[in-house]
Amino acid sequence: MKLNEFLTSKNVDSGLAELVELLAEQSQTIKRGFLGHTEDVAGTINIYGEEQLVLDKWADEVIVSSLQKSKLAHWITSEEQPEVIEIENAKHDFGITLDPLDGSSLIPVNLTVGTIIGIYPGEVLNPGKNMISAMYFLYGPLTTLTISIAGGVHDFVLDRNNEYILQKENLTIPDGKIYASGALRKDWLPPHITYVSQLEEEGYKLRYSGSFVADVHQILHKGGIFSYPAYKGKESGKLRLLVEANPLGKIVTDAGGAISNGKENILDVMPTAISNRTPIYIGGKKEIEQIENIVKKAA
Repeated sequence: MKLNEFLTSKNVDSGLAELVELLAEQSQTIKRGFLGHTEDVAGTINIYGEEQLVLDKWADEVIVSSLQKSKLAHWITSEEQPEVIEIENAKHDFGITLDPLDGSSLIPVNLTVGTIIGIYPGEVLNPGKNMISAMYFLYGPLTTLTISIAGGVHDFVLDRNNEYILQKENLTIPDGKIYASGALRKDWLPPHITYVSQLEEEGYKLRYSGSFVADVHQILHKGGIFSYPAYKGKESGKLRLLVEANPLGKIVTDAGGAISNGKENILDVMPTAISNRTPIYIGGKKEIEQIENIVKKAA
């Protein structure tokens, strides 16, 4: 079943369906654009203090310009933009959060990267639990779309006719024993050290690529836990609340999993700025409960 047929069959609001289909079209442009730009540095810094690649800025321009021209959304916040973009005379009040090219530093070594998108019914400075849809595209051996919409999480794959075709409907995260953890081990804080030690004693295997969206995709399909914890010098975490944590948190939660900052559900957190960061634990409910219990005992 094609993406547009699926959205129609689920009676998705026509405005939301049009927006999803537009974003799906832009993902194909981004995938084709990797050639010839794999390592070019843009010479600019984003709001998180990170050097931007040409591809980061280009992917951002592809999606943002398409939204501006279509007027299908009212607000956009992107990892590559210093402030929220407001589109005048928008057709809908949708708010978009955007990580145009998550894991872009891995493109030179040909590892999987992706695009992460969250959709709100209004302004984006709201808790993640208010999202009405979230999705990500993976650019790997296959180009895939995973989306939370119409009460479930669904997988699509781009075929030779450039159509996203439904592969699996109503995904649920399985039990599994995979873990991925960011930050240097020497900088981990005591609760996280305890947590990883427990996981390893229980037979969890380390699987970490450095691409947040790709690692979470693996956890969603095989079970376990991804974490990028608070650590020495980054006690507030490294990953972005709005453009990374919330969209993937909604997807995993809607698939029966959970997301936490170690203390509480990240989707309940009220953002105070588009630059907010957060520690992240995302995966199975059992693993989330385990880290929260460890943090609570250490407090």
